[in-house]
Amino acid sequence: MVPFEYYNPTKILFGEGKIAKLGKEIAKSGVKKVLLHYGKGSIFKNGVYDQVVETLKKHNIAYVELGGVKPNPVISKVQEAIKLISEENIDGIIAVGGGSVIDSAKAIAAGSKYDGNVWDFFEGKAAPESAIPLFVVLTLSATGSEGNPFGVVTKEEENKKWAFSGGVHTFPRVSVIDPTVQFSLPANQTVNGAIDAMSHIFELYLDGTPENDAIEAYAEGLLKSLMKHVKVLLEQPYNLESRSQLALCAMLALNGTTRIGRLGGDWATHTIEHSVSAFYDIPHGEGLSILFPAWMMYNLDIASPKLAKLGGALFGIDEGSDKKSAIQFIHKLREFYSEIGAPVTLSERAVSRDMLPTLAENAAIIAPIGRLKKLYKEDILNIYKLAYE
Repeated sequence: MVPFEYYNPTKILFGEGKIAKLGKEIAKSGVKKVLLHYGKGSIFKNGVYDQVVETLKKHNIAYVELGGVKPNPVISKVQEAIKLISEENIDGIIAVGGGSVIDSAKAIAAGSKYDGNVWDFFEGKAAPESAIPLFVVLTLSATGSEGNPFGVVTKEEENKKWAFSGGVHTFPRVSVIDPTVQFSLPANQTVNGAIDAMSHIFELYLDGTPENDAIEAYAEGLLKSLMKHVKVLLEQPYNLESRSQLALCAMLALNGTTRIGRLGGDWATHTIEHSVSAFYDIPHGEGLSILFPAWMMYNLDIASPKLAKLGGALFGIDEGSDKKSAIQFIHKLREFYSEIGAPVTLSERAVSRDMLPTLAENAAIIAPIGRLKKLYKEDILNIYKLAYE
């Protein structure tokens, strides 16, 4: 274990009917007018929009709407929203959706308090010094963005899908997680959400921290719960207990608790995936189910002890030989992903082999990436090749 500091100011309202409490929380914060930010309209079908508007009206909170956030959110929408906030004198924002909407809202919240180009945050040219208050109504458990300060947005004209952190300023003030609003999700979205959450845990578990027994056991427990309940939900999408467990695990996977006493995570696989979904616009979870096993295999020599430990915890694999057990774990993980309907090769998602060098070039803009092992363009290209078929 390494020394650490832990801080998370987000208040979580978890359970059926909790959306009704959001208006009171916003009013307590002093916010008078919010931007209601959402995606492509599913919130009108599942009743979430009506619930949000009802609680806003009850507490006399004015609102202006801006929908249309893409599954991979883009900087042009962020800039459109920042302009709207200035024109309408808006002093808060509600993200109603999954990680894409929340990430977009974080960039908006920080960008609306910044005199320069909001993309500066993503390029590391500036760091947010303030943000308007952000509130969340979660409709898809996956990214954990409802409980952390991180956001990922794409600059579409350059195919740059990059992340930023607003530090203390972009934690949501309050996040509402009502698992019942996720009953109607398509199966593939539930699967992609579980895989995204699992990948966050892998990124931290495999960052090279020598020993951290308590947090590793905690992480293994979250992984086992995610694997158990995503399978239940494929058969029983209206199972409230499994919806609740998956939602809780996805939030805990990246709210800072699995990072305690660790080196901060590897995060190379996420960067490598971002390049793929920037060019091909595939769901983030699908990219991760394809690329994480390939990253594990590429880093087998150095990652074997922890991979073998995961194999024992998740699949009951004998840890007698680290490398042999690690390879078994990678194969079992791919089998699990296939079993729940996720792709495990780039060719399954029509990624062109001829595009692999371009993808590697794009991902390597910020190279070296990774903490367990520093990866450069050639390494990234080799991982894409391992993932191709």
